[in-house]
Order: sequence, then structure tokens, then C-alpha cells
Amino acid sequence: LPATLGYDGSDDLLNPTRGFRISALVSPEESLQNGAVTYVRTQFDASGYLPIKKAKIVLAGRIRLGSIAGAPLESIAPSRRFYSGGGGSVRGYSYQHIGPRDANNDPIGGRSVAEFAMEARIRFGNFGVVPFFDGGNIYTSSVPNFSGMRYGAGLGVRYYTTFGPIRIDVGTPINPAKGDNPVAVSVSLGQAF
Repeated sequence: LPATLGYDGSDDLLNPTRGFRISALVSPEESLQNGAVTYVRTQFDASGYLPIKKAKIVLAGRIRLGSIAGAPLESIAPSRRFYSGGGGSVRGYSYQHIGPRDANNDPIGGRSVAEFAMEARIRFGNFGVVPFFDGGNIYTSSVPNFSGMRYGAGLGVRYYTTFGPIRIDVGTPINPAKGDNPVAVSVSLGQAF
């Protein structure tokens, strides 16, 4: 029974240059793994965009906080857990590769998440460059404790089309864990957030 409340005060869906977005999700759920267990999944997202007109630069930032309360990690289906890493999360890391891992070094997800991202979108006609710095982590506890944050930094290239920018981001982990690749590339339509 999910409920979402959001407000989009930005000026464009795929390429915002001013304003802000905010959303909150509350989702009571029931897991049938290891017996019936009821829990609540919550997530809060916010992003803001500040144009610097004379320089054709947009400063952008994003935060995400999430929690799953009421059930132990092993009772929550892997598809309902939180994950972090990748082009829409913490760039510089492989997709969903931040946080706790099993004996094979595969991500297992967690019950809470804390993420942030900052970037400067510098535009030159139909092209642009975007230096970025992201951070985040996944925790097995129901509340993020902000320890062990993983940081990624890099540079993106944008090609602006009539329907939105085509995005290529190349990042590297600043404090990689065992098994993290030294470079991660993501390609997508629209800005990262």
C-alpha cells in the first residue's frame, strides 16, 4: 500500500536548471519469507538547481535518505531492499555495488540508505561538461548512521537535444572497497537528477 507525496518546482523534467524537487514515500509491506512479517519502507528525496546566468552554469545537488523498519534484513526480499551505486546513485561505482556484500562479494542490499550528489553543469551551446562529487552508503540497520560513506568523483559530458540531454558520466571511486572497479561509465537520457 504505497503512498507518495511529491512536489516538482523545477523548470524541466529531463534538464532542470532552476527550482527544486522533493518527494516522500511511505510503503507498508508484508514479506512472506521466513514467515509473515510486516514492515514499513520510507524514502525521502530532495534536489535543488541554482543557475548562474552569466556563466551558463547550473549548480545542482541531491540527497536521499531511506529506511526499512519492522523486519530483519533476512526477512526482506532482496528486490525490496535498498541498494546504492551507479549512474542514478553514486557515480564512480558499479550499479548497486555499494554496501554490504556476501561471501562471493555480491551486494546484498540493506535496510537504510544515505546518499548525496553535487555537480556543476557547464553548457557550451549544444554541449556541456559536468564535474561531479557523489557519496553514499547502505546499512543493515534500519536507520543510516552515516559511517563508512563511499565517495565517487568524475566528469560528465552532455549533448543537448530538443527532447533532453544525452548523458555520459565517467567516475572513479575515491575510497573503493575490495572488488570495486577503478572506473565506472554510465550513459543515459536526461540529467543524473
